[in-house]
Amino acid sequence: MSKQEKTQWGAIIVMIALFAMIAFVTNLCSPMGVIVKNQFGTTNFMAMIGNYGNFMAYLVMGFPAGMMIQKWGYKTTALIGLLVGITGIIVQWLSGWGGMAVYLIGALISGCCMCILNTVVNPMLNLLGGGGNKGNQLIQTGGVFNSTAAVAVYIIMGALIGDAAKAKISDATPALMIALAIFVIAFFVILFTRIDEPQQKVEVKSGEKDPHSAFSFRHFNLGILAIGLYGGVEMGIPGYILQYLTAAKDAVTPGLGMDAGYVGTLAAVYFLLMLVGRFIGASVGGKVSTKAMITFVAATAVVLIALGIYLPTTITVSVPGIDYTNMALLWGNIPVGIFCFLLVGLCASVMWGGIFNLATEGLGKYTAIASGAFMTMVCGFAIMVGIQGLVADWTHSYLISYWVPLLCAAYILYYALWGSKNVNTDIPVE
Repeated sequence: MSKQEKTQWGAIIVMIALFAMIAFVTNLCSPMGVIVKNQFGTTNFMAMIGNYGNFMAYLVMGFPAGMMIQKWGYKTTALIGLLVGITGIIVQWLSGWGGMAVYLIGALISGCCMCILNTVVNPMLNLLGGGGNKGNQLIQTGGVFNSTAAVAVYIIMGALIGDAAKAKISDATPALMIALAIFVIAFFVILFTRIDEPQQKVEVKSGEKDPHSAFSFRHFNLGILAIGLYGGVEMGIPGYILQYLTAAKDAVTPGLGMDAGYVGTLAAVYFLLMLVGRFIGASVGGKVSTKAMITFVAATAVVLIALGIYLPTTITVSVPGIDYTNMALLWGNIPVGIFCFLLVGLCASVMWGGIFNLATEGLGKYTAIASGAFMTMVCGFAIMVGIQGLVADWTHSYLISYWVPLLCAAYILYYALWGSKNVNTDIPVE
């Protein structure tokens, strides 16, 4: 193996590790919703305020992150992101004493970190893979580790929360300290790791303004909308499973009143299935076109979500969870419709990488800024989760609220079939 190849694999490994970190911190928000709802006495909509803060930060940091990469490169930008993340975790921990406003500020700061790291990781893996199917395959491989970290978060938080009615932010301290330690370790690992970054295409200024930009490409514009709506699939489904199953039967928005510890392991099952899906995606990504992959999973997700909404809750299925404290399987019965929701994790697993790959394909010199714009639309995660919470509050039904992710999946299906075609091939990208 040549020195160049070794350096390339070093960069790939570092980027994949960052992928895992992004999932660990991002997925703290959903189980923290149970704690926020109890400690601060909020509605379903306000309980997910951590998700809103985390994802709305992308709206602020998307373009700046892309410009940071152009100016300082991937490695320096990643280091800056990690310092921001360390600050965000500390502020969230302090919210146990400072109140809900402090928690929101911490979530916003952490979201800025996630945006910066995502803006680094996705295009770099795509470029290191050479774009196309191979680029998508590398992103899906990173997604495997992303899902592994997400599963770990839900298992840990399920064990820490225990009784949802008594949950406090202080209960989440071990998870927050784990996230803090990961950030600190990653900072020093990346600091002392040599990364030969992909060469950035630099425009030669001729005194004339470029009449084109990433937004001149229809498939890119439709793609960033698709990633915003994708948030309703990835975050809305597991987040509101937790709310639905733990809510009291006589609550304003009634649930099933199940034990939060067991339910936390069910949310982890969703991300475990995402892990399985990403293993499959990484295995076949170099052989199956991204368009075909996203078409199949989006169509399947539409069917599964519809079944989850309309199948009778009286029909149940036995599903195992993991008793993290005793490292044993914990079995419980849940409605078969909820099991269908969990299966959507298999479909959501490859959507992020696939949509990014389709949206940025053929952009050439516009890729770095396009990546920043792409990350800006991650604010859609907060918007869609918020809309689903409002629907649950207005209709007093968690199941009806799942029409929100169903419509999101339907749009992604449209994008894969028709919207992802590059109809602007006449625009010069070199």
